[in-house]
Amino acid sequence: MNLTAPLLSFFAVYLSTPIFRKLAQKVNVLDIPNHRKVHKNPIPLLGGIAVYLGVALGLWLNFNQFPLFLGVFLAATLILITGLIDDMFGLSVQIRLIVQFLAALILIGLGLKLSFLPNNLWGDAGEIILTFIWVIGITNALNNLDGIDGLASGSAAISSFFFAFISYRMNQPQLAMICLILGASCLGFLPHNFSRNKIFLGDAGSNFIGFMLASIALTGDWAKDGVVRISVPILILAVPIFDMIFTSVMRVKEEKVRSVLEWMKYGGKDHLHHRLVDIGLSPAGAVIFIYFVTFSFGISALIVSRARAFVGVLSILQAGIILTGIAVLAVIGKKENGY
Repeated sequence: MNLTAPLLSFFAVYLSTPIFRKLAQKVNVLDIPNHRKVHKNPIPLLGGIAVYLGVALGLWLNFNQFPLFLGVFLAATLILITGLIDDMFGLSVQIRLIVQFLAALILIGLGLKLSFLPNNLWGDAGEIILTFIWVIGITNALNNLDGIDGLASGSAAISSFFFAFISYRMNQPQLAMICLILGASCLGFLPHNFSRNKIFLGDAGSNFIGFMLASIALTGDWAKDGVVRISVPILILAVPIFDMIFTSVMRVKEEKVRSVLEWMKYGGKDHLHHRLVDIGLSPAGAVIFIYFVTFSFGISALIVSRARAFVGVLSILQAGIILTGIAVLAVIGKKENGY
């Protein structure tokens, strides 16, 4: 496989990110700290634009190999533009949801949807509904994961590379190239997110990456068996999926939110990565810990991709048990520390 495109995407993002940092400072597109955020000083946004351009460059260099993915990228561009407007001026939750719904509708129009239910009217309807939930859920889950330096982009890179490896092994080299381009673009941004002169992805970048990962999961033919086919992306994206579910359950339990709109508006330091910091891990330690967990579930996805449905179900169950155990320890540790 020719790795020229991913390498060029990496360097394009790495070299252009400082330019977008200065641009964000000049036009005052900054993430202002408050009691719900970890950082103490205003941080430039627009890092996601660099990642977007890196992915665009890689796809352009290989356009003749996957023209069908152009529709996916256009839908992802819609997500990015909406996130950029939100970063600059602010948008209501309703508008963001409508745009995400339309972007998911584009994917379904392209024939991309979850496929594991019986081939009948009810099965088709169920798959379409679940596809909307999947796309909107993963898009926002990645955005929620963007709470500590390096977490969203690093985790997305790991997930992308596992998607690439499995798709290449399943004889889908074009999709593997797309995954490598996305992963390399995320890696190109990562050093700047960790540096002292840091820059954030912003909602534009995190939503764009989340949408791309959700779309890749729908595009790939991960297995012949329907249950295994859905098990692979669930395992690879287990951490952001679980974080979204866990945080939602805790917020409802603690009566912090009472509706979907309230949940999307609510911003707090109550995600899994925040709770890991609360019990004693440093922010960098929490990020590395989640990297290892994401990598381990990626290995599980590799194993499941050649297994039967029963193994896929057991692997998802195992992932859920592990993550639930981590979450319970984090919640108990937080209470014992008096937070």
